[in-house]
Amino acid sequence: MENKKANGNSQSFLRTVMIISTFGGLLFGYDTGVVNGALPYMSAPDQLDLTPFTEGLVVSAILFGAAIGSLLGGRLADSYGRRRLILWIAAIFFMAAMGCTLSPNVEVMVLCRFILGLAVGGASVSVPTYLAEMAPVERRGRMVTQNELMIVSGQFLAFICNALLGIFMGHAGHVWRYMLFMAAIPAVALWIGMKNMPESPRWLTLKGNISEALQVLKKTRQSDAKALAELNEIQDSLSAEANIKQVGFKELNTPWIRRIVFIGIGVAVATRFTGVNTIMFYGTQILKDAGFSTEIALIANIANGLTSVLATFVGIWLLGKIGRRTMFLLGLGGTTISLLCIAVASLYLVGTNALPFVVLFLTITFLAFMQGCIGPVLWLILAEIFPLRVRGLGMGICVFCLWIVDFFIGLSFPVLLSSFGLFSTFFVFVISGIIAMIFVKTCVPETKNRTLEELEQDFRQYKKSEAVVLEGKCGTK
Repeated sequence: MENKKANGNSQSFLRTVMIISTFGGLLFGYDTGVVNGALPYMSAPDQLDLTPFTEGLVVSAILFGAAIGSLLGGRLADSYGRRRLILWIAAIFFMAAMGCTLSPNVEVMVLCRFILGLAVGGASVSVPTYLAEMAPVERRGRMVTQNELMIVSGQFLAFICNALLGIFMGHAGHVWRYMLFMAAIPAVALWIGMKNMPESPRWLTLKGNISEALQVLKKTRQSDAKALAELNEIQDSLSAEANIKQVGFKELNTPWIRRIVFIGIGVAVATRFTGVNTIMFYGTQILKDAGFSTEIALIANIANGLTSVLATFVGIWLLGKIGRRTMFLLGLGGTTISLLCIAVASLYLVGTNALPFVVLFLTITFLAFMQGCIGPVLWLILAEIFPLRVRGLGMGICVFCLWIVDFFIGLSFPVLLSSFGLFSTFFVFVISGIIAMIFVKTCVPETKNRTLEELEQDFRQYKKSEAVVLEGKCGTK
């Protein structure tokens, strides 16, 4: 009876940790998704008077900031702790959201969106890392993917707010300011909530705070025995890595570490090769170009957000049924086919009443595969493949690459769309999707049902076995 009570308390506490920390994901989603509906109003001559290039600049500034934030975030998380970094991120979210809301011109807007991106990038690294290190191995997949659910929920919330404000206040040109202001509210909730959360037991162990780490593990594991066993496993892992110490960029010369980073970068970039953020950032614009009015496009875009949320629930369920790599390949196949169909439809149905509805259906199909298969495994694989001492730096590098790719896509998409149209623009993503599938099939390992320490050992042994093969070949020559 006492064990059941302790188990229930640990489950309840883990649930609280998960909900509060993933407010960072909610902010991530809202701040990246809100521009989708705000952009048409922001672009008006009596507001910020945006051109296709400055539209891309306003959208992509947050992505460039996120690239810098993810790189810095990994190092800061290693030095100062996951929890403390999330607190700083919450404060930046609030201040930058207010700055965007009050921006008098394009220059100030771009600057504030860049600062907001620093918080988004930091959250994209620190929140899944915090969740992965707080969770027991049997719940790690579900807990980390809750962050993805909160990201898409934030985007869905942004689309709903955009539609409601567009319907009831669309006559007011400054309605976009209200859309941007809403992001300040969950930032306050994140800051207050994280003040009462513990630090990651893995980071505490890394810094030598063994007794504090054990106390956290006792609160989050089913029994004291399991907590002690996991602490011993963490300490053993640290002992095995003692020669590496705190990893810096120079340690990337170590072959097995370099291989992990290469795989992580490939996983991150492969998800962006789908072109997902063209739909999440420019979905309203795409639907307008297809034939919908601004108000109808805002309403229709809610379907994209709802699909993302529902598909993420399916993805979380799938994580318990099939492997991470299988899900990844399934998602890439579905998104690539959807984009091919959008390209073909835009070529053969141009000017017809059917085109906007076909494009809407295909964007929904695209997001079902993206958020149901790719989204849940992206952050999970990145959180799983890196050993403890490498995790902050490794995730920072990988997510930096992710955001840089997003930056260039976000900056160039409105220019490409206005210059070449839907067919040529989306066909580029079809080709990149095929490349991504080849990479995942040949390079990405399966991480399902493996402890973080087991995965690390496999990476180390991979290089050793490779060396043996090479020596054997040399001996036969």
